[in-house]
Amino acid sequence: MEIQQTSQNALSHSTVTAIINAPIEKVNIADWLLNLPDAEYQRCSTQHLGAGITTTYEGEPMSINVETIGDDLMVQHYVATVHRPDYCRMLSISDSITKNGRTKVQVLWELKATKIDDKTTLYTNEIHATATPQMFEYLKEHGVNLADAAASRQAASDAHNHEETPNFAKSIENKALTGKYNQPF
Repeated sequence: MEIQQTSQNALSHSTVTAIINAPIEKVNIADWLLNLPDAEYQRCSTQHLGAGITTTYEGEPMSINVETIGDDLMVQHYVATVHRPDYCRMLSISDSITKNGRTKVQVLWELKATKIDDKTTLYTNEIHATATPQMFEYLKEHGVNLADAAASRQAASDAHNHEETPNFAKSIENKALTGKYNQPF
């Protein structure tokens, strides 16, 4: 069940764009993401530790990502609620493991491709993190208010997004133009 992000439960929201030097007709974000090799995922950020593709019990495509966001080790279970060539909507109730213990955070990851012209595409990588009821309990137990947790998460998430987005765009571009992931960038 998706938790709607409000001002009372928002942890972070980051949007970063990059140019893909390929026509939108060749770009297929769903194919790129839902077949992404572990090594390619790791190459896109120094904070990416591992990734794999699976399905839910209902057969929906799912991407499992392990990464650090700031000081938190995140294990993300992204279900592809929408997966088209120009747009993927990935929703995860993620495990957040910190020095103080473990909790859950909802992460909505949106990947978008928009035509700029016949040769270029705009890639948008948007991430929303939302506190879950379990996270509110965790914050209460550790004497942390949501505003402080959100400020820390916002800074870490935005820095992470600024690192990975241009590398994701380059990887999507390589896949669009060559059909391969393993082109150097």
